[in-house]
Amino acid sequence: MGAFEDSKPALAMLGMQFSYAIVSLITRAALIQGMSPRVFVVYRQAIATVVIAPLAHFSRWNCYGIEEFLFGVFGLAYWNVYAEGLYLASSSMASAMGNLVPAITFVMAFLIGLEKINIRSFRSIAKIVGTVICVSGAISMALLRGPKLLNTTIFESGGEDWLLGCLLIFASTFCWSIWLILQVPVTASYPNHLSLSAWLCFLATLQSGILTLFLEKDLDAWKLHSYLEVVGCLFTGIIGSGISFFVQAWVISQRGPLFSAMFNPLCTVIVTILAAIFLHEEIYTGSLIGAVAVIIGLYIVLWGKAKDFIKEEDRVDPKLEIDERQTVKITIEESRGVDPVLEEPLLSDKSNDIEESSDFHKK
Repeated sequence: MGAFEDSKPALAMLGMQFSYAIVSLITRAALIQGMSPRVFVVYRQAIATVVIAPLAHFSRWNCYGIEEFLFGVFGLAYWNVYAEGLYLASSSMASAMGNLVPAITFVMAFLIGLEKINIRSFRSIAKIVGTVICVSGAISMALLRGPKLLNTTIFESGGEDWLLGCLLIFASTFCWSIWLILQVPVTASYPNHLSLSAWLCFLATLQSGILTLFLEKDLDAWKLHSYLEVVGCLFTGIIGSGISFFVQAWVISQRGPLFSAMFNPLCTVIVTILAAIFLHEEIYTGSLIGAVAVIIGLYIVLWGKAKDFIKEEDRVDPKLEIDERQTVKITIEESRGVDPVLEEPLLSDKSNDIEESSDFHKK
């Protein structure tokens, strides 16, 4: 039973990577059939709101402000830009470029002062080298497609569309990185994650709905024309934006954010294999080499970050060390039958002065 309990976070992340892969493939298939990416985002967030809001109703609600509004804006920007890029490029490309997020987040955190770099530190050098490898791999995926390795295209995508799709996916990783950085002060101010998630999904639905009403002039774009589009909206809303939030939060609370991020490349592998089988997506040499470089760079960055967490855990407050030594000393003396001698009295001299003054006033 103990081994199974210890393996629960790993099994949960394996399940989540498969679900993320299915979300990516279903989204791509629905968009290929002609569904508007912006309408898809609206339905996805609306379904997630409907699923999470009843659960959050029994939780403690908070009042939210401008930080949460910006939090929702960048989350909305990510999903809209990502959906457009996914439609123009491919699901395997979108999944592979998602591994850029830790590296880009590291750069942004450094620029705003949340991340420190010490050139003499090997871990800092590792994070810089890993970031360079990640970005180089992403450029290789977008520009150096190379010879075709597998499949003949079924869904035509021109060179310009492919490049534009790659650029949009690359831009979406910046939005997601900003979203992650904003998550730090937001979650610190509002620890009720269930209520916060419901509120953010509602904000995303409202914002994306207003945006889509202006951009989509044809009302027919709001109609769902196939079962695939219906299933895609339901699955991505319930699993992709609903259940995944709770599973991800639970895993991070159990093993930390690095453990969660380590499983991201698995989604890339699953998506690439399933996309080649079911969607007949083309696989190119340059894209494959670039994806491998992004994954290698990701693990280098994560290794550097892991050293940060180890270093922070090793730091012990000197006051706590003194208290622990005194506790051990008193316990040993008591076990030997010796009256423990306190280095400092339980009541300070000030408290004795107060008692003497009170006795004086009574007299």
